[in-house]
Order: sequence, then C-alpha cells, then structure tokens
Amino acid sequence: MILEKLSLINFKNYDEAQVDFCKKFNCFVGNNGMGKTNLLDAIHYISFCKSFFNAIDSQNIKHDLPFFAIQAWINKNGETHEIFCGVKRGAKKQFKHNKKEYERLSEHIGLYPLVMISPSDIELIWDGSEVRRKFMDSIISQYDKVYLEKLIAYNHVLQQRNALLKQFHESRSFDNASLEIWDDQLIIHGQEIIRIRTHFLEEFIPLFTKNYQFISGSNEQVSLEYESSIKDLSYQTVLTASLSRDRAVHHTTVGPHRDDLDFKLMSNSLKKFASQGQQKSYLLALKLAQFEFIKEKKHTKPLLLLDDIYDKLDETRFKKLIELVSGDEFGQVFITDTHPQRIKELFEQSNSEHLIYIVNDGSIVKHG
Repeated sequence: MILEKLSLINFKNYDEAQVDFCKKFNCFVGNNGMGKTNLLDAIHYISFCKSFFNAIDSQNIKHDLPFFAIQAWINKNGETHEIFCGVKRGAKKQFKHNKKEYERLSEHIGLYPLVMISPSDIELIWDGSEVRRKFMDSIISQYDKVYLEKLIAYNHVLQQRNALLKQFHESRSFDNASLEIWDDQLIIHGQEIIRIRTHFLEEFIPLFTKNYQFISGSNEQVSLEYESSIKDLSYQTVLTASLSRDRAVHHTTVGPHRDDLDFKLMSNSLKKFASQGQQKSYLLALKLAQFEFIKEKKHTKPLLLLDDIYDKLDETRFKKLIELVSGDEFGQVFITDTHPQRIKELFEQSNSEHLIYIVNDGSIVKHG
C-alpha cells in the first residue's frame, strides 16, 4: 500500500498544496510551526476520517475560510484509490472513496491502516484511562468491523442510560423497567467488547515485549495488563450491584467505558518509577507492536508516521528505530524533523529510497 499523492486546500496553515511521494521514506523538514505535522495529520484524516490532534473538524479549517478539502491517491494491490475528505462550516463532513460517499464513516476504518508515532504519545502514560482505551480501540477497530460496530452501539446505549439516570435525578423519580431496557443492550454489547479486548491483548502483549527488548537493548521485564471493572463477574451482576451508586452520581459507573490498561516495568508503575528513557522505550515498543499486529491482521503494511521523533528519542534509540523501519517488514514511512542537514546525512548513509521536502509556512518544496 503506497500513498502516491496528497492534495490540500484550506487545511490548517495551508492555502493549497500538492505533494507526490516515493515508496519508502518521505521527510518533511523545517522550523517548528511551519506545517510539517499538519501534513501528517492530513494523512491521518484519510485513514481514520478524523484528525489525530483535534476532534473538532471545523477547527482544522484555515482561519475564517468556509471549508477545507483533503484528497489522496493510494495504490493498493496495483490499483489507485481516490480518497476525499471535505469539511464545510455548519455542514456534515463529506468522505468519499473513488467519488462515492460513505453512508457511515465506520465503513472506511481499516481500509488504509496507519500507525502514528508522536510526542503526544506520552499522554498514554500521564493522562486518564480514556486515552489508553482509545489506543486499544483504534487498533482493534482497524481489523475487526464487528468490534467497531459493537463499540458504536455500546456508546449510544450508554448515552441513553446516562440520560435516563439524569432524568430520574431531576424528576426525583425512578422506573426500573425503563432502565432495564438499556441495561439489557448495554450487557450484550459490553460483554462482547470485553471479550474481544481480552483476546486482542493475549496476541498483542508478546509483540510488545519483543519490541521493548529490541528498542531498550535490555532484558527488563515489562507488562501490559487489562483492568476491567467487570473482572471475572458477569456484567449483569456488576451492573445490578452498582445501581445505587449510578443513581447517586447520575451516570453509569461500571463497564468497558471505564476500563484501563496498566503499564508496568519490573512489576512497578511505569508512570511512577520508570526513567524518561524507559518510558520512551515503552511507548515506542507499544507503537511498533501496533504496527506489527495490524500488518499481520490486515496482510498489508500500514503507513508509518514519525512526528518529531529525533528530538524525543536519544540518538541510540533513534538510530535503532530508523534501522528497523528501513527493513522490508516496513513499508512507506513519513518523517518530520527540524534539521534538514541531519536528515540528509542520515539517508546519505543508507540505500533506502527517500525524498526530502522543505516546509516553510504552508509551502512545500522538494529538496535537492
């Protein structure tokens, strides 16, 4: 799978831009704030139908302009596919595949898999459980359509149940029969989500462990554990037991929407006890395992986006990463960096096909 060309209109700091790509390394270099990461975000849009950084589509339109448009041409299995994403202020997002608009955006997820490695990955360690759930869900959703549908359905039912609990509080009333209607659906979807997540981690963890040892160059024991509010009980049992608390706080307090991933190093909390270097190795191993896992499930090499990686890794880890992704196991790679000379020297020592683009305040010029 190769991204051949990308076209932008009014996207973030770009008035208009068009870029052709090579099959291996595509490097965007320039000072901070010039638009390098915005190019990666546009590529993320064509895979996930949304921004990696900002969930509000209209905020990705340049200044006060009325719309943005992203077009991409992807070669997959010898055929070129055209992807279009358009956002107008106050209107529904348009997303088209070969000029045909999707009825549901979920139909597109997983067709063109992608893995993004970014400085913001540190949020996986320091932010709340929602970020870690999204990491897990984004991997599974790229290869399992049933899971994505279950997740969407669960979140819809959860909203309805929470709205009913709030209504009970405001009206000072309670109707168990009407709540049970939502409970039944929540249990059906929720138990399946937990089952799929558990199975996913059984396959994912060995890949993660292997990648951590490669990146860190050590035999430190790392672990990744699924923390479920249901645990070994049935969702029905836990949901019934939590009813009084749910009524008191006016929302659903148990279920897969509250689950978490526990990151540990040598049986200790990664957040509390690991050094910065160990945390960086852990995060990089997570993302490389994500790449390997999706590649195996989808039988295609995901696009790999490396945002400002050099400045976030020490030189040893950075060289190990580039050495790794230069191999045949990886496909097309997109890199941002602030130092043109550093990137140029890096690829002068390599036989890998590459292109370098200078990015300056919304303009993109091929280097050399």
